[in-house]
Amino acid sequence: MPSYHVWTVGCQMNVADSQRLDLSLERMGLAREEKIENADVVIVNTCVVRQAAEDTATGLLGRLGKQKFEAPDRVIAVMGCMVGPDHADLKRRFPQVDVWARPQEFQPIVETVGARTGLSTEGCLANLTPQKPNVATFVPIVHGCDKFCTFCIIPYRRGREMSRPVSELVDELTRLVDRGVKEVTLLGQNVDSYGHDLRPRVDLADLMEQVHEVSGLERIRFLTSHPNDMSRRIIRAIADLPKVCENVNLPFQAGDDRILAEMRRGYTRGQFLDRIDEIRATIPRVTLTTDLIVGFPGETEAEFQQSVRLLERVRFDKVHSAAYSERKGTFASRRIPDSVTRDEKKRRLHTVNDLQTRIQTEINADLVGQEFDILVDGETRGRLRGRTRGDKLVYVTGGGPALGDTVRTGITGASPWSLEGDLRATQTQKELVEIK
Repeated sequence: MPSYHVWTVGCQMNVADSQRLDLSLERMGLAREEKIENADVVIVNTCVVRQAAEDTATGLLGRLGKQKFEAPDRVIAVMGCMVGPDHADLKRRFPQVDVWARPQEFQPIVETVGARTGLSTEGCLANLTPQKPNVATFVPIVHGCDKFCTFCIIPYRRGREMSRPVSELVDELTRLVDRGVKEVTLLGQNVDSYGHDLRPRVDLADLMEQVHEVSGLERIRFLTSHPNDMSRRIIRAIADLPKVCENVNLPFQAGDDRILAEMRRGYTRGQFLDRIDEIRATIPRVTLTTDLIVGFPGETEAEFQQSVRLLERVRFDKVHSAAYSERKGTFASRRIPDSVTRDEKKRRLHTVNDLQTRIQTEINADLVGQEFDILVDGETRGRLRGRTRGDKLVYVTGGGPALGDTVRTGITGASPWSLEGDLRATQTQKELVEIK
């Protein structure tokens, strides 16, 4: 039986794509192989949002090219955001690759694998709901992006926004819950724009209301938001729907108005802060995460300090920070010279990371002694782990919960990145001990 291995780097959307391709290949009769070097079919699911991710993928393709001399019958496929509408240059650079496929385009890979292995592809691409999903899983609800920020390659690689129908998503989520899913994260490059292309028109709040009715589903999350599309109606839905978790990822990308305009983000610093204030006023105990780019072309030290002050003002629970990385084909790469030196970008990134580590240390320390409901979704080095509704990672001890259980847990320790929880540290457990 031929074997396959899907290698994935990048965002949650890539993870969801790989899970669905997994199912297609298993339906064909291929066996999953954990070691990439032993697989007859290798699929490389790529990301090019940052240079580091692209370098990792190209490095792997180089190693696979050398191995192909020893195993010429091996099928190598590349999918994801590395593959644009015109990939002639990629074909020239990586002749060892047998098939190229853009994001969500599984058919070219399936047909090539079928032709090379002699296996039938009939029915392999229908209803790609994962058969063995994780307790907490990802579901793409809108593909592509219409924003065209000057630094971002995603719209050119994933195309324009296309929303999936509400009924289709509810059916898929019902199947996932039947297969053990307790928590779902609704995914989109710009998830808050969901539904604008559907008729009759709906929005993310409408979808969350429908998903909320799926019996057996315990938690609903969503990624990634855009400040311009985070509407009052969506904010109100987070507050009103019990299954929707009180956690919002709202990227600000830069704290200075001139840089935001150069990025074509479509909002000002003041408008972003107003939206943050509205979220906090509407949703009690909300946790906030964000994305930030340092060293955008032309960013001065004073403009960078505006980002630092915004971090100090908002005090996010988590910040995904990155140094600006020029992406060939974007507006910025064509029109805005990358003028900030590499060393200066590193310095600014260290400044941001040091500040955010301190903020997260202080925020998480304040949670010690409190209690939270933890959905146990995995295990790390023999320790059960789960997350609060606010998306805080918690390592759980003091009892015997199983994967998929939601347990009341007292927080006994904290670091900037995770919490320590003990089932015996809750008020209920303390009272039971006193009674005994």
